[in-house]
Amino acid sequence: MPIRLPDKLPAIEFLKKENIFVLGDERANSQDIRPLKIAILNLMPLKITTETDLIRLLSNSPLQLEVQFMKVKAHTSKNTPIEHMKAFYHDFDKMKEEKFDGMIITGAPVEHLDYKDVNYWEEISGIFSWARTHVTSTLYICWAAQAGLHYHYGIPKYPLPEKMFGIFPQYTLQPFLPIFRGFDDVFNMPHSRHTEIRREDIEKVSELSIIAESPISGVSMVMARGGREIFITGHSEYSPLTLDTEYKRDLAKGLPIHLPYNYYRDDDPGKGPLVTWRAHGNLLFQNWLNYYVYQETPYDIDEIH
Repeated sequence: MPIRLPDKLPAIEFLKKENIFVLGDERANSQDIRPLKIAILNLMPLKITTETDLIRLLSNSPLQLEVQFMKVKAHTSKNTPIEHMKAFYHDFDKMKEEKFDGMIITGAPVEHLDYKDVNYWEEISGIFSWARTHVTSTLYICWAAQAGLHYHYGIPKYPLPEKMFGIFPQYTLQPFLPIFRGFDDVFNMPHSRHTEIRREDIEKVSELSIIAESPISGVSMVMARGGREIFITGHSEYSPLTLDTEYKRDLAKGLPIHLPYNYYRDDDPGKGPLVTWRAHGNLLFQNWLNYYVYQETPYDIDEIH
């Protein structure tokens, strides 16, 4: 099945070139199918890049999806044209009366701030709370995973001595969970962050289960409420060149940055990245959509609570 997107969204043309089947509103309206409604709260600065990365993974499902993009009112994007934001994004206030089968909340470049100092913390806290009664399953990614765990369960974050940056092996701790169906015992996941959450804090909260972690990058996946909340500290959605772009950007700015771990062929930036996470990234999103959204959401979306 195709993924249904707003007409003229830039990601449509990018993904068609990759032979990914996407569907505009006009054609989708002629089909008598109840698509799964997916909300994406995109907090990343390069919104079009993030949209494309997420839609690429979502579109591999055989399910038809209807994607809506959400933004916070308290923050204005400096890296995305205002015309794009007006055309494709809606404030939470205009979406809060709706219900959604699934939701994705992305990372944000605010790790260096205490949560209370993030200028949209009050608003995003309201969204976290709203999602519990208006969304069947919510996927929290990177900073959003840390923020969601802090808001819902009081889990603290800690600064790292240096950036966790590269591709790190993860071990499944509960391999028979549906989210890991088809996974190998070890899978790779990109990470790019300056802070961490710790196993010992999570283990104190009975509602939380650590379901994947790495001896190098630490806790990578936490589940709560039977999969209605899944927290991922890395970036399975990253495209092959995302870490390369970040590395070269930080080098150009003179920022302290080391070579991304386990990323370039022979650790040589000139040889480009060796992609080792894409298959499991696709499987992760497909399993989430199938087992935690489609299999669990009611046909009457108003029955979500």
